[in-house]
Amino acid sequence: METGEMKLKMYKRDGSKKSELTQIRLAGNVPAILYSSGTTSQKITIDGTELQAALRAIVPGQLSTTLFTLTGEGEEMPVIVKEIQYHPTTYAVRHVDLFLAKPKQTVKVRVPIEYTGTGECQGIKLGGFLRQVIRYVLVECLADKIPATLSLDVRSLAIGQSLRLSGLVFPEGVRPLTDLNEVAVVIAKR
Repeated sequence: METGEMKLKMYKRDGSKKSELTQIRLAGNVPAILYSSGTTSQKITIDGTELQAALRAIVPGQLSTTLFTLTGEGEEMPVIVKEIQYHPTTYAVRHVDLFLAKPKQTVKVRVPIEYTGTGECQGIKLGGFLRQVIRYVLVECLADKIPATLSLDVRSLAIGQSLRLSGLVFPEGVRPLTDLNEVAVVIAKR
């Protein structure tokens, strides 16, 4: 994986009482659910300070492609974030859904599209602007082969021209689950 691995401490929890969630959050930690294909989900708690530090370190847009390692309870487990719920006014992390990502297991993830060559793009030099129509592509690949981003070079585009998802180069073993005929980017007039 291109993005660096990040470790998070986790603790198993009972989860039978609602007051437990309040106590977890008051202690500065985050309740989470760990999902795994073929097994029942586990209720866990993640160290809130470590999670906040990890979220700040992630390149914007690459949360879905970042591999985390949960440590604790005598275990180490690779996981990816499926969903984060935030408090509506404080934006504090309230809950996290994680998916166990065994290295040789196939996963479906949203990979961000990185648009390259904008500095040399004739359409932008002549006053146009890059309009991203699609920001992510759903792909299927092995958990240890998740690309951090997929690149699309826009330097050859003039004003009014576009590129489709079919212009993306997918690494070996990464299969798109999206219609590649869709327009990904347009150089639009101002």
